[in-house]
Amino acid sequence: MNFTLPEKLAIVNAIDAVMYADGIIHNGEIDALGLLMKRIDFDSNFIVQARNVSAKQGLLLLDGMPEAKKQALAIILQDMAKADGFVHEKEIALIINIFASIGIGHEFKE
Repeated sequence: MNFTLPEKLAIVNAIDAVMYADGIIHNGEIDALGLLMKRIDFDSNFIVQARNVSAKQGLLLLDGMPEAKKQALAIILQDMAKADGFVHEKEIALIINIFASIGIGHEFKE
């Protein structure tokens, strides 16, 4: 799936939030992030830029994406939460909040 630059910023911002949700960055999450960097074409400098996007801005950008991209995002976020082998309650709550904020009725699947 090809995401625009603003969409990528918002997606990476959301991914970063999920990674930090439980307070610990695990090796599995770092590995998953590396794969995702190749998949949607961004580098580590891009992560720093994405951190400058406010949560509100990010959600507005994600909400503006077409449904197919929102569904792709849902899978990306769930995969990131599962990457360390354990899905923390804070990760689930954050992802469900993102889903609700961007209008997708996607349930978190463990």
